[in-house]
Amino acid sequence: MTYKMTRIVLATLVLAAGAAHAQDKTLRLLTWADYVPKDVLEQFTKETGIKVEVTLSNNEEMISKLRATAGAGFDLAQPSQDRIAGPQTEFKIYKPLDLSKVKSELFIPSMLDATKINTTVGGKVYGLPHIWGTDGLVVNTKTSKATDYTDLCAAENAGKVSMRLKRPTLIAFAFASGKNPFAAYNDPKAYGALMDDVGKKLTDCKKNVKFYWDGKDQLLAGMRSGELTTAMMWDTGGWGLNKTNPDIQFIAPKSGALGWIDTFAIPAKGRNDEAAYAWINFNMRPEIAARVAGSAGNFTASKGADQQMDPVLKKQFADSFPDAALKNIKWYPAVPAGIEDIEGRVLDRIKAAQ
Repeated sequence: MTYKMTRIVLATLVLAAGAAHAQDKTLRLLTWADYVPKDVLEQFTKETGIKVEVTLSNNEEMISKLRATAGAGFDLAQPSQDRIAGPQTEFKIYKPLDLSKVKSELFIPSMLDATKINTTVGGKVYGLPHIWGTDGLVVNTKTSKATDYTDLCAAENAGKVSMRLKRPTLIAFAFASGKNPFAAYNDPKAYGALMDDVGKKLTDCKKNVKFYWDGKDQLLAGMRSGELTTAMMWDTGGWGLNKTNPDIQFIAPKSGALGWIDTFAIPAKGRNDEAAYAWINFNMRPEIAARVAGSAGNFTASKGADQQMDPVLKKQFADSFPDAALKNIKWYPAVPAGIEDIEGRVLDRIKAAQ
């Protein structure tokens, strides 16, 4: 090899090493809005030297992005715990977690154990719990007496309600009709029949819907203005509205609020696992977790973080969830492969119905 060629090779190796080093100092995070407060991000970078590139998303988009790249493009993702086992079985978009790199003592034990069970595929764990919350009803108690999801279809609320054309609405109406949709997950024929029945109810209910919401701004504005009397909404949206209008309350429906847990999961082709584990352990420290939960307006799976939460939020939670309502939360289990295809067809029919 000539001297000139040797210099070129050495220069190439130096550049490659520099690129790898830069990569080691960047975490590409696929997450939800409000889960990465600016002060938390800055503290993480100051402590570790790792920069965080944040991409905001939701469950459907996370699966779509990772499926399109076979699990590449991100080092850490935050899907809900029920959206891991199914997509992993079908698309292989995540990699198993190395639990030896996780500070498990930072997690609420019961929530950690439950999430590990729900995200286990082939004997390997793919998800860890982070932020949790519920969906239920937000009601203007001056103009509506709604106590369950089916009250969205009551005559008194005609033209004054909002919901999403998404799977949580199908699940909610199934429970409100006295059925347990989760019990039918492993029987596609029975689940399809149940969803068809729910779809007919929701089609009949369209006359009551002022608008189907996708973004939160329109929904919150509708409740504030009185344009809406009742909406199917997440808990913290209701608690936020309650701060400025005590008549607006988040209510756990009689048939049960729907409980979700957003997780930490590592994409199959993530390039910086060490940064991902560093972010997980950092975020589960109680003092950090309390700040993140405060930004999101929800609660966290971090052990001890609840002692540092906003006292107003803690009271609102207690008011919305007396013991009976808390025990009645319907926690989403893992979604088996094919279930969302059934739901998608039903949702399309509702959307197309006149």
